[in-house]
Amino acid sequence: MNWLKSHLTFNRGQRDGIVILIILNLLLISVIVFVDTNPESKLDLNSPELISIQAEIDSLELLQKKSAKTDAYSFNPNYIAEYKAYTLGLSVEEYEKLRSFREKEKWINSVSEFQQVTGVSDSLLEIISKRFRFPDWITNPRPKATFSNYNRDTELSYNEKTDLNLATLSQLQQVSGVGEVLSERIISYREKVGGFASDEQLYTVYGLKEEVIERIKNRFTVKTAQELITMNINEVSASDIATIPGIDFELAKQIWEFVRLREGVDDLTQLEKIEGLTPQKLRLIRLYLSTK
Repeated sequence: MNWLKSHLTFNRGQRDGIVILIILNLLLISVIVFVDTNPESKLDLNSPELISIQAEIDSLELLQKKSAKTDAYSFNPNYIAEYKAYTLGLSVEEYEKLRSFREKEKWINSVSEFQQVTGVSDSLLEIISKRFRFPDWITNPRPKATFSNYNRDTELSYNEKTDLNLATLSQLQQVSGVGEVLSERIISYREKVGGFASDEQLYTVYGLKEEVIERIKNRFTVKTAQELITMNINEVSASDIATIPGIDFELAKQIWEFVRLREGVDDLTQLEKIEGLTPQKLRLIRLYLSTK
């Protein structure tokens, strides 16, 4: 028992150390018992509420990225919508001025005109105008054609008109409705007959519509006319009539029979009664036939 007693006898310092050790053990036990040392978070990342919030955040981020990308595109200032105007920094009053201007079927064709219409400040205009995009026909207008006056419907005076017998392919093609094919047909016909004797011979050219011929006649006319030998309609045969350009033998026979049945005509306007004889063909007949 003496050896046990010797092991249980402590001095003051040893007793204090033992008390301190006991206190530390108690504190450690308290930490282990009451403090959750689980490395996993108590926050449930799979909860419906958290998933919904994260989805909304992702949606807003995507929308912001798309908006930033869209805003980088250029646009026609004539088609600015109300929301677009807001994002650009236009005031309500400035947008209303633009909307009112467009409702009158008017168009803004330049940066300066946009400022005149809306009244935006110079600083804002400098920022947003860099993204303005106007149609190519405004930003890169085509040069006016040398013979642009041929496209107009107004008739020139006789002195201003070009001689139809001297007209070139390019000049004829400046008339609306006359392209490469029709201009070549006009020149080819002119060469075939040795030159035009009258503007009315244009009605003989295949494919030329009456309204196109009228536009040609507004800009061209025969000034160096070729002489035509006319025939007396009361004396010619059907074969003679068939030699007129644009008149086939069947129609020529109808004309000849019409004249014979009436024992002659004293006015070519009487031929209007013949079925199939158009006003254009009657104009041609007047060039080659007469009543005397």
